[in-house]
Amino acid sequence: MEAPILAPAPAPPAHAAAPVDVDTGATQPLPARAAAPSERTLGKYIGEGNFAKVRLSTHIPTGEKVAIKIIDKAKLDKITAKKLFREVRIMKLLNHPNIIRLYEVIDTPKELYLALEYAPGGEIFDYLVAHGRMKEKDARRHFHQIVSAVDYCHSRRVIHRDLKAENLLLDGDLNVKVADFGFSNNFDPGQRLSTWCGSPPYAAPELFQGKEYSGPQVDIWSLGVVLYVLICGALPFDGSTLAKLRERVLIGKYKVPFFMSTAAEALIRKMLVMDPEKRLTLQQIKRDPWYTEGCPPEPPVVETKPEPRISPEDHELIIKELSDHGLPREAVEASLNNQTYDAYAATAGRL
Repeated sequence: MEAPILAPAPAPPAHAAAPVDVDTGATQPLPARAAAPSERTLGKYIGEGNFAKVRLSTHIPTGEKVAIKIIDKAKLDKITAKKLFREVRIMKLLNHPNIIRLYEVIDTPKELYLALEYAPGGEIFDYLVAHGRMKEKDARRHFHQIVSAVDYCHSRRVIHRDLKAENLLLDGDLNVKVADFGFSNNFDPGQRLSTWCGSPPYAAPELFQGKEYSGPQVDIWSLGVVLYVLICGALPFDGSTLAKLRERVLIGKYKVPFFMSTAAEALIRKMLVMDPEKRLTLQQIKRDPWYTEGCPPEPPVVETKPEPRISPEDHELIIKELSDHGLPREAVEASLNNQTYDAYAATAGRL
């Protein structure tokens, strides 16, 4: 498996503008392009991995909390760097209410800074640890949001390949935000892939078998595991070693607890199918009786060409408001038109 992206990073370069560190009261540099100052205070650390740290930040013009992912380029090998920049490229393509948004990218010689949507509710994994398994009504609501996000990605020919409770975040209203596109990639219909990706407890059997696989079908298997986890608060496949886990996944048997409804069990069984060609598609999942219980049928996601996110009238209002904040109109227009993901575009995206 490829190494995860996140982990410690040195202090950002001292030549950049220096907002106040609310943890220590000291100034902490946050680099920005010279033409677009990034106005933020940096707060506490909220995440850490092998290549980066994540800090809570306040975007001064709007007061919105964002997560700043600070990546130490010196610790990235060629494979990991390629994966990171692919993740950034893909996140720029996505705009969905249940997917973590990428607001801004700041590239410096030593570090890469990603300004991301902040999800104060944390991981669904931690939520389940703290509160226990979900009632099926609540699991259904969350699963709807996850499926909607994955369907949106697939319609844009993006596969996630690492769907798991740790990568499903919650906002302040406990709505799901799909995160961590580090293993994501573009795909063409019918294309077969071969790279091992994801977390073993959520991985499809064809990955353990080393076979070429269909990206969307791998995501469907992971969705089946996720639904089981939401309802049961435990994994369907587990093992003290990777070899034991592999054996259990390839057998395809798991326990169904007494409290799981027959309808939920039936849906999970149709996703956790050993033969990937026989797994449900996303559209079949969205027509399943358990999924639709108490909910109107959802229209299918139709792949379309990207359209402007706002009307010309709203565009002009945003430009005027940013100008009132003291930002030069020409620079803001250029940032929005070129989709450069700099400080101007980040501020506009929050208004």
